[in-house]
Amino acid sequence: MLNFEVLLVLATLVTGVIVGVAWLLRRGRARDGDGERTENWAVELARSLFPVLLVVLVVRSFIVEPFRIPSGSMIPTLEVGDFILVNKSAYGVRLPVTNQRVLGDGRPERGELVVFKYPRNPRQDYIKRVIGVPGDHIVILDKTLYINGEAVPQTELRAFNEGRDWGATVLEEQLGDVEYNILHYPGRTIGDGEYRVPDGHYFMVGDNRDRSADSRSWGFVSEELLVGRAFLIWMSWDGENRRINWSRIGERIR
Repeated sequence: MLNFEVLLVLATLVTGVIVGVAWLLRRGRARDGDGERTENWAVELARSLFPVLLVVLVVRSFIVEPFRIPSGSMIPTLEVGDFILVNKSAYGVRLPVTNQRVLGDGRPERGELVVFKYPRNPRQDYIKRVIGVPGDHIVILDKTLYINGEAVPQTELRAFNEGRDWGATVLEEQLGDVEYNILHYPGRTIGDGEYRVPDGHYFMVGDNRDRSADSRSWGFVSEELLVGRAFLIWMSWDGENRRINWSRIGERIR
């Protein structure tokens, strides 16, 4: 099944070809001395749509792209119904559809929130936090994260009693200079284990630590699957109360 990106590229290509062919034919008629002819509706429609589609394609592919958060794996940082913006050039400029990098050599750093293609189904986009970069030795044991032999600092903040996440505890975790909040659930843990991040790959984990399917279950993420870095919540929809969550709009993502 074609996804939106493929449809956008095809629509831009088709309308561009129609506009180009119509322009060449009009130039040919002008050289032959033919008078102006009324162009059919398809040409007029293509001429109207092509510049709009081209701008959307360029912005979405190379500058910034919106995404919607469909699950609670990133609570408390991101909530279901958040609409976020992603910097598409943070890790290099990539071609649409193929995702091949053509410019730049940026690399994710520990603590960043990254959108990427799901390794088991690249048609799906996932968002997780970078916990391990190439060469890192990762150990997760009893809800504590160890990177290269050092425990990542955690500070308990408060109880989290919202929706299905009732009974969780909010903790602040710090990776280098990046501080962010995570959730833990008493008596529940997943993903204890030891991992060595291979070259060209990253270890991604959700902030909702005990309710997130991530690199602990489906493995590392290749740098070829990186899409961009999340940086802003531009819209948030509270589905339970059927209203806009104004308090989250404009919130920077960290």
